[in-house]
Amino acid sequence: MDALRVLEDIPLAIDPDDVLRFQGYKAGVDVPSADVLALFDDALALGSALMRPRAVLRTLPVARDGDRLTAGGVTLTIPRIAERWGAVEEIVAGVCTIGDALERRVSALWEARDLPLAMMLDSVGSGAVESLAEYVNDQLCQEGIARGVKVTNRVSPGYGGWDVAEQRLLWRLCPGDAVDVSINEACFMSPTKTITILVGIGIAARVDDYFTQCARCWMRDCAYRRVPLRAAVHR
Repeated sequence: MDALRVLEDIPLAIDPDDVLRFQGYKAGVDVPSADVLALFDDALALGSALMRPRAVLRTLPVARDGDRLTAGGVTLTIPRIAERWGAVEEIVAGVCTIGDALERRVSALWEARDLPLAMMLDSVGSGAVESLAEYVNDQLCQEGIARGVKVTNRVSPGYGGWDVAEQRLLWRLCPGDAVDVSINEACFMSPTKTITILVGIGIAARVDDYFTQCARCWMRDCAYRRVPLRAAVHR
């Protein structure tokens, strides 16, 4: 149950709204021009050829004491996690990455002073790794349904008040070496288009109102769906 599991050959879809958000566009407010949309199409085609979406996961039994989760000899302190997750019996720690080829191309484009494409390609990479993390969360949700348990939304160090320094603790639970990711003393990961995730699993696990996964899930006939499909992360 606690062995590392690697997911590869992931058929990842990228939400254009996510990419444009990284470009500074506000959904429903800002309307990108035809030139911007053409640049996005070029960056998406280039990025799709460069990305290698992969994830490594580890499932562990967990003990919870308020906002403290203990698993695998590691204790994580996550603000409001007891309120958000409720009763969980397991956690899944993971590292999701699209590899380093895209960021190397971005650097080359900066060197060549092709700044618009460099910036858009970087945003494509950011949107891609976010979609990858949601895809993995979604995959775990489908597996949970088959087991008769609920899977929470993902959380990551540095978000929602969770101290980014705990990235090192999460790394002890699930190191990224299996997908060629490293971490330094300052908790920066390489490749940079990488996200660590943590989800909870339990029969009575709670999904709070900040849950968005159902809006991106490709499983159309799921009996547990809470909101309609908006844009699937599965291609």
